[in-house]
Amino acid sequence: MRTTLSIPTVAGRGRSSHTGIVVIVVVRAYAEEGNSYVLDLSHGSTMPPRIHSETILNELRRYDTPTILNVIELFDLIPRTSGYLDSRIHCCFPKLPPMVGYAVTATFRAGAPPRSGDVYAGLERQVRLLNETPGPKVIVFQDLDDPAVAATFGEVMCSTYQAFGAVGLITSGAGRDLDQVEALNFPCFTAGTIASHGYCQIVELNVPVRVGGVWINPGDLLHGDRNGVAVIPSEIVELVGEGCAGLAAAEAIVLDYLKSGKPTPDGFSQARQESQQRIKELSQLLKSRLQATDA
Repeated sequence: MRTTLSIPTVAGRGRSSHTGIVVIVVVRAYAEEGNSYVLDLSHGSTMPPRIHSETILNELRRYDTPTILNVIELFDLIPRTSGYLDSRIHCCFPKLPPMVGYAVTATFRAGAPPRSGDVYAGLERQVRLLNETPGPKVIVFQDLDDPAVAATFGEVMCSTYQAFGAVGLITSGAGRDLDQVEALNFPCFTAGTIASHGYCQIVELNVPVRVGGVWINPGDLLHGDRNGVAVIPSEIVELVGEGCAGLAAAEAIVLDYLKSGKPTPDGFSQARQESQQRIKELSQLLKSRLQATDA
């Protein structure tokens, strides 16, 4: 019989806590007894994600992921080498528009059959979690098999997720049924493609996961397109879209000059200096706006 282990979590982002140690001990002991389980942390004390207005989310959808990351840099909140998935994670459908949604996380494995219960253990609970979670959602899987031995998703799973409000999927593992999933206009990001689903099992729900070198927490706001995936810090979400418009205007100074015909080194230097000054002023404005909201 498959059992759901519901273990309360400590409030906060959940990256390190004594509760996490207890969870590992409990799960390992339970599994060693020959049981199949789904670890469900979705009913603990973790704060629910803040859902932003459609106006803010639509503004973010207007821009590509590199622009989003360029604007995040202007706040100097995190290192420039963090906050985005690395080159192991690839966009499956480059022609689709940007994906913007809140992370609904899970861990996955497919390398061995469950000792009891069905192969798709955890899917029904995941669907219930999706149904209870507001806003546009991005399914984020950490594949526990290393290397991945089977596909995390296919047409049926993506159709299910889309029907319950998901706008995309990310996995550190593999995918399949790519033609059928592309026809759904459902963005997916993977580390590869594998034809079989193996012994597909969803192990944990609503937990921090590590994908593409980045820890992603339930409720994190994600932005992804053919260039990759970014995690937008929650405290600056409202300002990033505004910053994108300002950054595009600053970059247009150089681009318009280069397209004007017969550019010169001196002219290029002048246009670049003007652009950099505009970007510096934009950074100062955004930082002051952030400070005002924190006050």
